[in-house]
Amino acid sequence: MKSIQHVQNALDDLALEVQNILMDISLNLTEKDNLMLPLLQQKKVLTQTLEDLKYLEAHPPSPNQPCGISKYRND
Repeated sequence: MKSIQHVQNALDDLALEVQNILMDISLNLTEKDNLMLPLLQQKKVLTQTLEDLKYLEAHPPSPNQPCGISKYRND
């Protein structure tokens, strides 16, 4: 599935952005927090998307049936 690789690439890019923010000594902690909050929210969404895609790849839905993705989630 190409979408799994695209999501993984996006997660890798986000991790690099967070690392760059953390290493920027010109920013104080409040500025770092403000810059990282949206990135960490994106990471949460992308991580859940990646888990869902991997589940669907391993357990493809039957034709004309719902995917059942919500059944395996804990949240």
